[in-house]
Amino acid sequence: MPSMRTTALALAATAAATCLATTGAASAQSAGAPAKPAAPRAAALPPGWQLVTLPNANVPNFQRRVLYCPGSKRVLGGGGEARGNGAVLVGSFPTDDGRGWIVLGRQIGYSDVGISAFAICAD
Repeated sequence: MPSMRTTALALAATAAATCLATTGAASAQSAGAPAKPAAPRAAALPPGWQLVTLPNANVPNFQRRVLYCPGSKRVLGGGGEARGNGAVLVGSFPTDDGRGWIVLGRQIGYSDVGISAFAICAD
């Protein structure tokens, strides 16, 4: 049985691929080409896509953990996980330059929290 993290990452990759396929169809339509329905395809992943992870580490509450895509890749999506009793994921969003993902959290009743980060990167 797949873990929740594996399932969530697979759904994120599928959503990113669907978004790219839909964007491509919309661009073709706006250019005057006849609209074609976007059929879901297993091979719809963007070129050079890669899942990048930042493993769990305890950090002070509200301290950002930043994960960057390798080389010239850009982030398509990402997420994070807060671990611990009463842990809360406070933020999960891309960096301003689109090259990475930021995650932060807090843990109620403690001064630190376990934080993991995940990013889907592509060329």
